[in-house]
Amino acid sequence: MPLTSSAAARWRDLLQARAIPAEIRAAAPEDPSRHDPARFIPGETPEGTPSRRAALRLLGTAGGTVLDVGCGAGAAGLALVPTVSHLTGVDHAEDMLRAFEQACEQRGLAHRSVHGPWPQAAAQAGVADVVVSHHVGYNTLDLGPFVTALGAAARRGVVVELHAVHPGAWLDPLWAQFHGLHRPPPATADDVLAVFAEVGIHPEVQRWIRPAQPRNPESELDFSMRRLCLPVECRDEVAEAVARLGPRHRDLVTISWSS
Repeated sequence: MPLTSSAAARWRDLLQARAIPAEIRAAAPEDPSRHDPARFIPGETPEGTPSRRAALRLLGTAGGTVLDVGCGAGAAGLALVPTVSHLTGVDHAEDMLRAFEQACEQRGLAHRSVHGPWPQAAAQAGVADVVVSHHVGYNTLDLGPFVTALGAAARRGVVVELHAVHPGAWLDPLWAQFHGLHRPPPATADDVLAVFAEVGIHPEVQRWIRPAQPRNPESELDFSMRRLCLPVECRDEVAEAVARLGPRHRDLVTISWSS
C-alpha cells in the first residue's frame, strides 16, 4: 500500500484495498453489500451499552430529539425510548427505512425517515439535539466530511459506535479458502480516530466487548454466503467453515463528543 499524506487518505486506501475484486463480484449470485433488514430489528428491551449511556447523558433528563444516521431498522435511536421525543432516521436503503418506520410505529414514537446517503442527505435531515450513528464508518470512504456533518447536525452532541477492527475481517480465512484471496490488513478504530483528530474532533472513547450471542444459524449462513459471493452449492461447505471459526464476541468502540 502506498504511503499517504493524511489520515483521511490512509483510511480511503485501507478500505479500497479490501474491495471485492471485480471478477468475483460480477459472478456473485447476490449483491454482497445488501443487508437483510430482519437481522437488524431492535428488541423491545435495549442493551445497556456504553453507546446508549453516552446518548442518554447527552439527552439529559429532559430528553430531546435524535437523528440516527445509517439507521438500519432503528436500533440505535430506539434504544433511547422513552427519553427521545422524536426520531429521524437516515438511510440509503429503502427497505431499512420501512423497517425503521414500522419499529417506531409499534412503539408509538414520533418519527421521520430520510432516504439517501450521508452527508448528502444532511440538509433534508436537519438538526437534532443528539446525533447517533452506529456501524456505518467502515462503509464510508470519505470519513472526514461524514463525521464533520454529524457534528454540524447535533445541538448537544454525537455518539458513534463501530467495531474495533473492520467487521468483515473475521471472514478473511474463508476468502482464502474459497477464493484463494488473501486480504490486506483491515482498517481499525485507531484509523478512525486519526481521521477524527485530523478534522478537529477530540472525542471521548470507550472500548468494550459484546459477548457472543445466540443467532439464527440459517440467517447467519445466508449472510456469510452473500458476503463471500458464493453460490448455493457451497452452502454445506461454508456452514462447516463458519462453524470452525467458532462463536464470535465483538470488540466495539463508542466515540462521543459534545457540540
